[in-house]
Amino acid sequence: MFPLRDDNPTRRTPIVTYGLVAACAAVWVGVQGGGLSGGQLEASVCELGAIPVEVLGREGGADGPCAIGGLTRGALVTSMFLHGGWFHLLGNMWFLWIFGNNVEDALGRGRFLLFYVSAGVIAALAHVMSAPGSPLPMVGASGAVSGVMGAYLVLYPRARVKTFLFLLVFVTILDVPAFVYLIYWFLLQLGSSALGVDSGVAFSAHIGGFVAGVLALLPVRRRPRTGGRPAFR
Repeated sequence: MFPLRDDNPTRRTPIVTYGLVAACAAVWVGVQGGGLSGGQLEASVCELGAIPVEVLGREGGADGPCAIGGLTRGALVTSMFLHGGWFHLLGNMWFLWIFGNNVEDALGRGRFLLFYVSAGVIAALAHVMSAPGSPLPMVGASGAVSGVMGAYLVLYPRARVKTFLFLLVFVTILDVPAFVYLIYWFLLQLGSSALGVDSGVAFSAHIGGFVAGVLALLPVRRRPRTGGRPAFR
């Protein structure tokens, strides 16, 4: 299932969400060369990506594509603005746009930015701790976006999400509650991680970010206002 849009309007312009999308696009083009130069792309991933053995200050482990050393814990932040390809970037930004604008609307701009970066760092740490001996770099906004999706689940579980469904030859568009789509997505990450699916996807980062988003929003959620929109002090 792939989300197309939700029916959850915002009360104000999601400036931070716009800014995060623009920042990731700018990094992709300006720092990573838009993927057109293999050398530039690989160098950016190695220099700014989160490499578990590097973050943990280790030198051992299997040989990897990157020289170990240099930027370490700072990569927990820089890695969330890098991507490995056009589809990686566009997919993450699409999910951020669908779910991020409403979470920003609820939290406020400053709090949303802090939440987003914190969720991304926690997600990266979850990946690092799940593979402490890995010399492979991890990049992408998906951990932070997963945190946004977890927050959306807490804030707007009954919002409707228009979803594209493709099953072999069966294709349709469904209008499902947000909690159905988001729980399905989370279970997919859990199942893929448990089965050891080797797809190059950091499922542990998705899981860590999502759980962080849920736990962060549960204590601060207030009784909904008229129309079902959460109210915050």
